[in-house]
Amino acid sequence: MYMEQDEFEEIRDGVRQLCKQFSDEYFREIDAKEAYPERFVDALIEAGWLAAMIPEEYGGTGLGLTAASVIMEEINRCGGNAGAVHGQMYNMGTLLRSGSTAQKEKYLPQIAAGKLRIQSMAVTEPTTGTDTTKIKTTAVKKDGRWVVNGQKVWISRVQHSDLMILLARTTPLSEVRKKSEGMSIFMVDLRDAIGNGLDVRPIPNLVNHETNELFFDNLEIPEENLIGEEGKGFKYILEGLNAERTLIAAECIGDGYWFIDRACSYANERVVFDRPIGQNQGVQFPIADAFIEIEAANLMRFDAARRFDARQACGAQANMAKYLAAKASWEAANVCLQTYGGFGFAKEYDIERKFRETRLYQVAPISTNLIYSYVAEHVLGLPRSF
Repeated sequence: MYMEQDEFEEIRDGVRQLCKQFSDEYFREIDAKEAYPERFVDALIEAGWLAAMIPEEYGGTGLGLTAASVIMEEINRCGGNAGAVHGQMYNMGTLLRSGSTAQKEKYLPQIAAGKLRIQSMAVTEPTTGTDTTKIKTTAVKKDGRWVVNGQKVWISRVQHSDLMILLARTTPLSEVRKKSEGMSIFMVDLRDAIGNGLDVRPIPNLVNHETNELFFDNLEIPEENLIGEEGKGFKYILEGLNAERTLIAAECIGDGYWFIDRACSYANERVVFDRPIGQNQGVQFPIADAFIEIEAANLMRFDAARRFDARQACGAQANMAKYLAAKASWEAANVCLQTYGGFGFAKEYDIERKFRETRLYQVAPISTNLIYSYVAEHVLGLPRSF
């Protein structure tokens, strides 16, 4: 197995040791049952890995996004799926950067102790997709509370979270100077909200990824649950999305290394025509090509993460890291499946499960075409295409 050496070896080793307690069969059974890996998530929380970005004064370890991305990478590299837990990392960043001292004191110690989970962020809507400024969900202040009405879709881990970050329009689009203004973010306590103005409807999907459609019908949120300044929510969400894309890039890199490891092992062991198939250039060259692409994407991931930690502009790097890593992991998945041949389709080898899981990131949390558009406009100075 290929393993790079870096300053995060202690973190890598710790996560790997934890993941060894959860076999391929464990994740295979979870996938077959379309269940949530509760025991695995509990172990991550108990070991403190999901509190990595929480400052020490609140009970966390005070690490940055770079270290958090290594944790996510290693989960996938060990055969797991960090999609079950990555929301806690990037939602944490939103609370840390934009929340008030009172909000941090209220939530962070309990999150660090594993008493609360903040796994969900509700932004996407059925009729707007990635055109976030056109969201229709509204929050209106009334009698010292915010009243929310609207609909969200593809909102993950709602049923396995206590808290959710919500983006809603607080000033009508027709009344703002810039379309990115007039939106605000809120902390929603799902324990109180579900069944009291919030209806959650699961969406069965290709991957074992718990995601939902949400319906808000006069959901009341306490006034103090507004995060940051009213009307500035779009800016705050963008920071969270940069973290999300960087973390998912790391997960794709973990997937990519997993596929390469499996492909190399099988190519060395599988003998056809009295020789290991890995001796054939037609088999080894595609694996080498996929590995090179993963290594290159890995560099962009670290560039994006370190810029984020330094509070530097990192939108371009986060988007490019996500694009490169998702592309590389998907290519590695195809190469691995091709190397295994028919056996790659058998569930007992786990290739088809990871194949489905990594395919998601060609589409989510942002599609390839939207990344092209971002780079064209914001990096290359080309006219806005939409």
